[in-house]
Amino acid sequence: MLSRLTLSDRFSNGFECLGSETAINGVAAWCDPLGGLYLPDLSLLVVSDLHLEKGAAFARRGRMLPPYDTIATLKILSSLVSRYDPKIVVSLGDNFHDRVGSEHLPLTLRELIREMARGREWIWINGNHDPDGTVDLPGSSVDEMFYGNLVFRHEPKVGDAAGEIAGHLHPSATVRRREKTVRRPCFATDGSRLLMPAFGVMSGGLDLRHKAMRGLFDHAELVAHLMGRDRIYSVRFSNLLG
Repeated sequence: MLSRLTLSDRFSNGFECLGSETAINGVAAWCDPLGGLYLPDLSLLVVSDLHLEKGAAFARRGRMLPPYDTIATLKILSSLVSRYDPKIVVSLGDNFHDRVGSEHLPLTLRELIREMARGREWIWINGNHDPDGTVDLPGSSVDEMFYGNLVFRHEPKVGDAAGEIAGHLHPSATVRRREKTVRRPCFATDGSRLLMPAFGVMSGGLDLRHKAMRGLFDHAELVAHLMGRDRIYSVRFSNLLG
């Protein structure tokens, strides 16, 4: 197991963020235990797979779930935006759980997004759940974004790894800790590509050893940055259970 952290930053709210440094295609990045990726040299914050209004989407199909997922997800996102005060925020697709989620978003939640986006550039990458973009929200909706030597897209492309930051697969990993098996969402990177964990509070995970992950990483270089309750634990792929 690698060191659980390489930097420790204490923020104005007193929360000690025990994250982990990494780099994607030579660009420095910081994996935050709340599920965001911060690129300090670009003043850019990345999140993925918010799946906003998932509870509402299920309700429209007759399956009633507690309707609090969107506000819970947005409050965590607001904490990240306040923590880093980025110039750019990129949300990597499946921003809403279905095509009509942003259209039906309640006004109070719409205002919360507008407040977060004020004074900064906000990019919504289109996902497979929400391919038509957003309705009446700040920012721009695009299929992918190239920025410097990085590319931001929803679904990773096999064989097109250099500088790719993607979501979609909701990576997770399993380790043994204190004689217990623990499975957690993770950031997964081999230094060339990085897959983001799902940010939405009602989103599940797919193990890094799942067949959907085949061909995406150099396993000799792959590190899973597992999200703990208030810190990141960085573990080499060879030390994961599976």
